[in-house]
Amino acid sequence: MNTKAWAMAAIMAFGIGAAANDASAANHKVQSGESLSTIAERYNVSVGSLKASNGLSSDLIYAGQTLQVGGTSSVKASANSGSEVHYTIKNGDTLAEIAAAYGTTAQTLADWNGLRSVNTIHVGDVLVVKNGSVRAPVETAKRNAQSQQSSQQTSRSAVQTMTVEATAYTAYCAGCSGITANGTDIRSNPNLKVIAVDPRVIPLGTRVWVEGYGEAIAADTGGAIKGNRIDVFIPSQADAMNWGRRTVTLKILN
Repeated sequence: MNTKAWAMAAIMAFGIGAAANDASAANHKVQSGESLSTIAERYNVSVGSLKASNGLSSDLIYAGQTLQVGGTSSVKASANSGSEVHYTIKNGDTLAEIAAAYGTTAQTLADWNGLRSVNTIHVGDVLVVKNGSVRAPVETAKRNAQSQQSSQQTSRSAVQTMTVEATAYTAYCAGCSGITANGTDIRSNPNLKVIAVDPRVIPLGTRVWVEGYGEAIAADTGGAIKGNRIDVFIPSQADAMNWGRRTVTLKILN
């Protein structure tokens, strides 16, 4: 699959709309190419709160539509009225760790907030947590999760560690067939963890662990993927754009 076109589009989209916004409520006119995720990131709110403010039952929006949005929230993991809690995402948080702190699952937390993926959250977004208060500090849940991850990795140790530059792609980018270089149909299997690699550096079929992505299989290639560069497969186009371009640690597993 040729990932070059999508990777470049993702990088360009990642750099757009980063201007600061007024902290008060405002109206936003949807522009062509925008999604709820990119608008929520721009105004530093969650997709769930954006949908709730506008009575949306799905993530579908259209160019020219006017949305009511709020500004940056200052609420920090404190109890709201009733049994609802708000948590502001901090640098280094993951949805799984936040969910563990509140005694729920990452998928349930994603459903409550209208998130398309449990793998992509944004610093400063405010998550709505229903049905209860904090079971343990998020920092404690994070340490527990890291400890569990370490124990799980002992059965499949890393034989090599490297630093790579990672972008993201989907199965529906321009020129993409949805079939990887090794024949995997990622359109029919959107939950697979797949990366595109330079097979001269990481052979196809290699099992890897990618920082911020998890354990995956090297199953694809791309014209722009040369040397210590990879593309990570993310089903949602908006989430793939939000991944942007980042430098991550990659471990080749035995």
